[in-house]
Amino acid sequence: MPAATRRMLWWGLSALSLIAGYADLVRGGETIAPILLVLGYCILVPVAIIKS
Repeated sequence: MPAATRRMLWWGLSALSLIAGYADLVRGGETIAPILLVLGYCILVPVAIIKS
């Protein structure tokens, strides 16, 4: 897999996690939303930045 594709995969996963987390938060989620947001902001975004 080319490096550019791998970078876009990390950014796509982080964006998907954040969007899903905020969507669940708007819906009133109290369990899944924080997990997805922490996963996105604390794990996936830093990994995407490091891999860039």
